[in-house]
Amino acid sequence: MLTTDHSSWGYTASTGLGFTHEDIVDAHFEACAGPYRATLDAAGIRAGWRVLDAGCGTGAFLPWLADAVGPEGRVFALDLAEENAERAAARMRAHDTPWEPDVRQGDILRLPYPDDSFDAVWCANTTQYLGDEELARALAEFRRVVRPGGTVAVKDLDAALITVRPGDPFQFTDFFREAAATPGYARQLLRTGELYRWLAEAGLTGVRQHTVLIEHFAPMSEAVLRFYTRACARVAGMAAAAGPDGAWRAFLDPDDPAHPLRDPRGYIREGNTVTVGSVPVQPS
Repeated sequence: MLTTDHSSWGYTASTGLGFTHEDIVDAHFEACAGPYRATLDAAGIRAGWRVLDAGCGTGAFLPWLADAVGPEGRVFALDLAEENAERAAARMRAHDTPWEPDVRQGDILRLPYPDDSFDAVWCANTTQYLGDEELARALAEFRRVVRPGGTVAVKDLDAALITVRPGDPFQFTDFFREAAATPGYARQLLRTGELYRWLAEAGLTGVRQHTVLIEHFAPMSEAVLRFYTRACARVAGMAAAAGPDGAWRAFLDPDDPAHPLRDPRGYIREGNTVTVGSVPVQPS
């Protein structure tokens, strides 16, 4: 599950995966809560369902999932990082659901649940950490644990849609394309737009895909600046280390008053794609 380049991206949890530490994950959720909710709504989770949040992180989506399934439903969750699972369980206990939360440490490539256990699997911001073979295995596991006619919904960042102003509108795109020349995290971040194909090849039916653009304009809130200036600094550090490029210097210091995102014309955009399919029902 680990590609060798994750440590260079920073903000790792105990798993060693880049950008999985609670400091950066929770900051991103706070900055993008509205669009994140729109991606979950697009999954079509219904009242009364049993839903698994596969790769739940610190559990930011769990209260929304609990509200969606209601008192007659049930939400389960699993994350590879033990500390994330502990935080997610605490978040669910604080949400005061009528049922006991079931949050575990575990691997989405080997889900610890029987066949047909759930009405839906929700997997957010997790497939970016999987190589191609692992992605196919994870989708096979999602299909296995969801009942016939149930839903598999995968949401992730599409790095091809990242852009920042003022500056070269293709600066970040060019970085990701160059970094994706070799297998690793960058290539996986650029694969998101193809998730519809992966779900179809996993045997899911009625596959649909929707991308939500997340846009922030100056003056940006402290929550937005807290996440994006740090994320840009990590990318800038990697790009600058690869060769002399003065265009990245402006992004290296998250606290710089002259940072492009603090410019009166500051703008940043990313895209989040949600792909949804159904487990086929076998003819009687």
